[in-house]
Amino acid sequence: MRRALVLGGAGFIGLHLTERLLADGYRVVVVDDFSRGRDDERLGALRGDPAVEVVSADLTRPQAWAALPRGCDEIYLLAAVVGVRNVEADPTRVIRVNTLTALHLLDWVEPGDRVFFSSTSEVYAGGVDARVVPVPTAEDVPVMITDVTSPRFSYAISKLLGEAAFVHAARARRCAATVGRFHNVYGPRMGTDHVIPEMSLRALDGEDPFRVWGADQYRAFCHVDDAVEAVLRLMRCPAAAGEIVHIGNDAEQTNIGDLAKLVLRVADAAPVLQPMPAPPGSVHRRCPDLATLRRLTGFEPVVPLEDGVRRTFDWYRAWRAGTAAPIDAMGSRHQAS
Repeated sequence: MRRALVLGGAGFIGLHLTERLLADGYRVVVVDDFSRGRDDERLGALRGDPAVEVVSADLTRPQAWAALPRGCDEIYLLAAVVGVRNVEADPTRVIRVNTLTALHLLDWVEPGDRVFFSSTSEVYAGGVDARVVPVPTAEDVPVMITDVTSPRFSYAISKLLGEAAFVHAARARRCAATVGRFHNVYGPRMGTDHVIPEMSLRALDGEDPFRVWGADQYRAFCHVDDAVEAVLRLMRCPAAAGEIVHIGNDAEQTNIGDLAKLVLRVADAAPVLQPMPAPPGSVHRRCPDLATLRRLTGFEPVVPLEDGVRRTFDWYRAWRAGTAAPIDAMGSRHQAS
């Protein structure tokens, strides 16, 4: 039986990936510090599976790595501080946690290990807004940090450092590493910072007028099931070693105003839409070019936006029914990530 190590496995993409690996017959070791990942009913359901081991560990501490199992067939690094609110509130923590975790993993891996490093489309934000990067965007365009003092860019900076570390150190350590740049992945259990769950919760709260920040901005959203499929295909493709590859959905681009209408239609709500200014630093348009992913793996996204939004809304409706607290209204200004 193959074995996988999922670092950050209690988080959004990490848990979906863990569930898929188990369905594919793997044994999985889930590692998380539970600062963002949740020890909830969904993770609890996995704890009873004999193929799952859950380890609580702070991966910024070198000694934490000594307790982790070696000899895993696949290692996935998804552990990171993410989310616009977290990034803007404490950029120093973002850089420290994301950088130390990546570097400690590179000190820990052994020759022959197969590693996936999760990166982000945020590395293109500065170049898109400076009009030097086209959209849809390929992996070989310049990346640009237009303002190193901006807290929002701390996340992109930490991920660019991680990318460079994995590309170069993997060669030196003789291990196979693939970098995946995620583009606006969404789905159930992703917290409340992302635009789709955030809108869903405000629709459930009956907000009217319904505020829409950055209504004229465009995104290409990727359902988490498609993202996990892409990750697994890359990890099972020898030619992907050493590559930086986009993970997303280029089949549907939508502006945030139309997304709000879709969420409200799913919610069977009809409030007045109130356009609001885009959040500071939020890129006007984002869409990946998936040519590299297709060439390597034959991947095609299969979850249409309306279906994915409906699934996500249904999950948050059930989640809201089990909670008492409404969403923080001010958090909605960060919606277009």
